[in-house]
Amino acid sequence: MAGGFGVGKTTFVGAVSEIAPLSTEELLTTVSAATDNLDGIENKLETTVAMDFGRLTLDPEHVLYLFGTPGQERFWFMWDELCEGALGAVIIADTRRLEESFAAVDFFEERGLGFVVAINEFDGSYRYDPEEVRAAMDLHPEIPIVRCDARISSSGVQTLLTLVRHLIAHTPAPTSGSGAGVRP
Repeated sequence: MAGGFGVGKTTFVGAVSEIAPLSTEELLTTVSAATDNLDGIENKLETTVAMDFGRLTLDPEHVLYLFGTPGQERFWFMWDELCEGALGAVIIADTRRLEESFAAVDFFEERGLGFVVAINEFDGSYRYDPEEVRAAMDLHPEIPIVRCDARISSSGVQTLLTLVRHLIAHTPAPTSGSGAGVRP
């Protein structure tokens, strides 16, 4: 799970994880007030400083390991480490502060890692049509955009299933034939 500061990544991981999630939340302090823009999220008290971790079993053979990235730019160095070996990503977007998601889109596009965008529908926020969000984020037509409530497990699970389906549909089939170790 990736996205900007305060978009709902920790909440998402906590809602869908079948295990008690690991969270590295720390209290926001007056020192960070000069660095962290709290416009639109004035009631936020904590922030992820390393990662969130959870797990979701789809069936006996398929388990998703969930990693939530920190949102503030000063912690972005963690993103490369958390994405090592990842198959795909969910970018969580808050339409009240959509610009907070642009860096995540750029990050995954530059690395060629498949992703979906989940519009986290915060209470009291305007409900944009997914195609309006697509246009605002300048996303390719094949990238799925879903509405999500990060607090509700079933909503998060549906978002993850959308990601898995997207990755399956856009992953080239392995080729057989001439390769090292292949014998006629």
